[in-house]
Amino acid sequence: MAPRVQLEKAAWRWVESVRPEDIHREHIEIAYRICVPPCKRGACRRNCKGNPNCLVGIGEHAWLGEINENSFHNIDDPNSERRDKNTFVGLTNLGATCYVNTFLQVWFHNLELRRTLYLCQNARAEEHNMDSDYEPRSICEHLQYLFALLQNSNRRYIDPSGLVKALGLDTGQQQDAQEFSKLFLSLLEDTLSKQKNPNLQNVIQLQFCGQMSYVTVCNQCGRASPLPSRYYELELNIQGHKNLTECVTEFLKEEKLDGDNRYFCESCQSKQNATRRIKLHSLPRVLNLQLMRFVFDRQTGHKKKLNTFISFPEQLDMGPFLEGKEDEKCVYELSAVLIHRGVSAYSGHYIAHVRDARTSDWYKFNDEEIEKMEGKKLQLGIEEDIAETKSQTRKPKCSKGYHCSRNAYMLVYKCHREEDTDPMETNVDVPGFLQRLVDRDNRKFEEWCLEMADMRKQSVDKGKAKHEEVKELYELLPAEDGQQYEFVPLEWLKKWLDDSTVTKEIDNGNFLCSHGKLHPDKVGEAKRISVKAAELLFDRYGGGPRLDGSTLCEECVGQRCRVLRLKNQLAEDYKEVTNLVKGPPKSDEGYWVGKTSLRIWRQLALEQLDEDEEETKHIDGKTNGEGPEITATKEYGPENQDEDEEEMKTFNKDILCRHGGLSILESERRLVTEEVWSKLRVYFPKAPQFTQLQEPCQQCLRQEREGKENEALNRMMASEQKSSLLNLFQEKNRPTLTKWPQETDILYIVPMFFVDEWRKFIRRPTKTTPVSSVGNSLLLCPHGGFMFTHDSMLMGDAQHIALLWPGEWEVISRHFLVDQPISICQISQATPNGSSVEYTTQPELCRDCREGFIFQQQRDMREYAQATVYVRKVIDDKRIMKEAAPEVNVSGSEAEDEREEPVAKVDGERDPDFSQIEDGAKRQRLSDGTIGAAASPAPMASCGKSSIRRSTRHRKLRGEKALIVSANQTLKELKIQIMHAFSVAPFDQNLSIDGRCLTDDSATLGSLGVIPESVICLKADEPIADYAALEDVYQVCMPEEGFKGTGLLGH
Repeated sequence: MAPRVQLEKAAWRWVESVRPEDIHREHIEIAYRICVPPCKRGACRRNCKGNPNCLVGIGEHAWLGEINENSFHNIDDPNSERRDKNTFVGLTNLGATCYVNTFLQVWFHNLELRRTLYLCQNARAEEHNMDSDYEPRSICEHLQYLFALLQNSNRRYIDPSGLVKALGLDTGQQQDAQEFSKLFLSLLEDTLSKQKNPNLQNVIQLQFCGQMSYVTVCNQCGRASPLPSRYYELELNIQGHKNLTECVTEFLKEEKLDGDNRYFCESCQSKQNATRRIKLHSLPRVLNLQLMRFVFDRQTGHKKKLNTFISFPEQLDMGPFLEGKEDEKCVYELSAVLIHRGVSAYSGHYIAHVRDARTSDWYKFNDEEIEKMEGKKLQLGIEEDIAETKSQTRKPKCSKGYHCSRNAYMLVYKCHREEDTDPMETNVDVPGFLQRLVDRDNRKFEEWCLEMADMRKQSVDKGKAKHEEVKELYELLPAEDGQQYEFVPLEWLKKWLDDSTVTKEIDNGNFLCSHGKLHPDKVGEAKRISVKAAELLFDRYGGGPRLDGSTLCEECVGQRCRVLRLKNQLAEDYKEVTNLVKGPPKSDEGYWVGKTSLRIWRQLALEQLDEDEEETKHIDGKTNGEGPEITATKEYGPENQDEDEEEMKTFNKDILCRHGGLSILESERRLVTEEVWSKLRVYFPKAPQFTQLQEPCQQCLRQEREGKENEALNRMMASEQKSSLLNLFQEKNRPTLTKWPQETDILYIVPMFFVDEWRKFIRRPTKTTPVSSVGNSLLLCPHGGFMFTHDSMLMGDAQHIALLWPGEWEVISRHFLVDQPISICQISQATPNGSSVEYTTQPELCRDCREGFIFQQQRDMREYAQATVYVRKVIDDKRIMKEAAPEVNVSGSEAEDEREEPVAKVDGERDPDFSQIEDGAKRQRLSDGTIGAAASPAPMASCGKSSIRRSTRHRKLRGEKALIVSANQTLKELKIQIMHAFSVAPFDQNLSIDGRCLTDDSATLGSLGVIPESVICLKADEPIADYAALEDVYQVCMPEEGFKGTGLLGH
């Protein structure tokens, strides 16, 4: 079938030779594509959306022919969740809890530990009512129930969320697996020690605890000082080693204590050189060997993983390492290997390889998935397939009975004993009270399996019924030529044939035009079907309105025909009008048109035709003439249009005044002949029409006269006020509080806002509203008291006020309405020690409001949010990096660029910071006097002669960057921001403010006295040479919390 665009063109090709008044039924049917031939099955890869007769590719292929029953449902076989015979049960990964799952599987396979936990008293479980779910509380109760489910559950995997929640672990954060093992065993030991049964109190010590001592020998007197200790695992350094024997040997190696590290000998009563070593006295039944793969990197300040290959045996003889028993054999068998896959210490995945104590088979436990190793041998396999890099070495060859790994981080060895092969020792029975709970969970699982199977059966039955319905109705859908037909939505047909969605009623409401009939533009989204098929579908599913052959809209087709014909005619009319406007119109026969309108009339005509065509198009089911808001299209106009051209939508709008009459601006309009106007009128029938004899708007003429009179008055007023207050306008000879003028004892105060607004009026009297009053109440409190002291006005409050001479105040009082005069007086008094000077204001200071104002200012300083501070990098203690030049543009900052925007000057306006020369050039000038209060920075000080006007905004220096901070964020969080801005790690940052060091990382910025606009000095220690190593710092932006706040630490 032809593409959709070709079908669209073919449907309206007849408009070139048919006028709107000559449209017949055959033209309407062509526009609605009634006669387009239908597509045959196999001819279209997808449905022809422009052809209402194409019923191929709408989803029918899934229903025609034989169908597999499994396609009628999306429910997995519930038996896939069932535990296979002679296999173990997995554990669900709750997000990042794989490290927990590995240890739970290792401890579950410790038969003595499991048997002991089953013996723990659990009155709640023994007395539990089987009608409700059992919820363990203590750690022992959780482990009991979890181990019982792992042993006898029918499920393929179980959910450990109860235990994880009881421990308070964050399921989304991966933690240190080795630390978890230590803390959990310690917590379990503490819990079991409180059991009444004495056989349970020491089970953790019996299983995992050994005895060793730290022995220090003085080189001078030979005295040995042993320090006994217990251990639950041996932490072995692997760096620089190839096999487990080397690691254990280094662990027990003698250490020399000399120099600053000398040992204080009690016999010698002085510090002496000595040696220290660890001696193993006894070994536990289960020997946990922690391979220290995760070590602290001093360069980055964070942990990193050592991907070093370590070889370890299946049988380990620890006899040579035991003190005094070097000749005895103490054989341990490998029972578990815990693996960390990944190159980083902060990410990756944990799995466990565990040997079944009953069968000696090896299993790989990977959360929910459990895989049995072939041939009763440990096979690490793809657990060693971490990301390869050039620096990594090949896997070394291993001797028989040995294994090699670069991901193993813990090895579990079990002492070999003859009684371990006794069936009585390898069989662990679940206690009756726990088995009842397991049986209840198994019954719930079986009920769920039956429910899922029933849902699958219902879906199959429903699918078969739908299959028969589709095969019956699809054959009836095509409408034969000459027969009655109806339209239904294509999307509805697709959903009807899509078994995954619920079939709703048929909705044709979106296909209606403004006349309540089928819109011609929507026919491509509908399908023409036979009346018989339509009757069956509407009877079965309901809906409406029904759209048959009588709903083809003749009005919409006629309007579209008119628009398309005008578009075709527009090019010829544009050339003709262009030629006609060159000649002058005859007297008294012309029409006024806007010059802009005439220049872009072709574009406006196209926009108008598009708008007319849009009214005949369908927009989301809007009827009764509701259409979209049409925006101007710019593709037909010149690229560089004036602003009025872009905004103008109506022809002749540019000569229409706001009163609806002819504009008084003759320069914006011109006369055209009646012939030109008649051609334009065809495209713009609603455009305002003005004949040559039309008079301009009288209201506009009157307002123009009044406006010119007001402008003259404003100029005269501005000239008079400027001459009277010239020094105030030019900021010359201004009084200051820092050096009180000798010629007066009183100065007057007005708001700086008034002075700024007055200067704007003086500069642009015709464009700005005159200032009529002085609002001094801005500087007063609600009680009428003054809000500033003499000292505060010397400091930051100077930016709010302007000082006036008494003569200037008299002029102000004459020209403006003053709500409340404000003055400040200098009073000199003779004292025995000389003269003293006091300053008073009128009105007097309101001390209560002043204190409240200061308190609020200080509070704002302490409780700010999204404020800017500046961090300045210091090369040494005295020199700031590149301090000489102010920085124009700082990249890498988290704050906005603080560049000052230039103020555009109007012609004739004089900038007080520049002197105007006759040739128009501006040069920066130096003021003869001091600067006005608003222009001077706070504090308002030492602005003597030769001073220039400066901005109060902070000027950043090169090497200084602005950061956005809040008062409640910690210093540690600020250091992270500084790290991103300066590439200096937090532990290399030395921060200070006003010479005071900032050291407490946990303190908030508000408590440390960091206020908005503060400048913080950064002195960096030696930078990190390996910037690739800094990536770990970027990834771990916050300090590690570990297991802080969890149940493992007793919280």
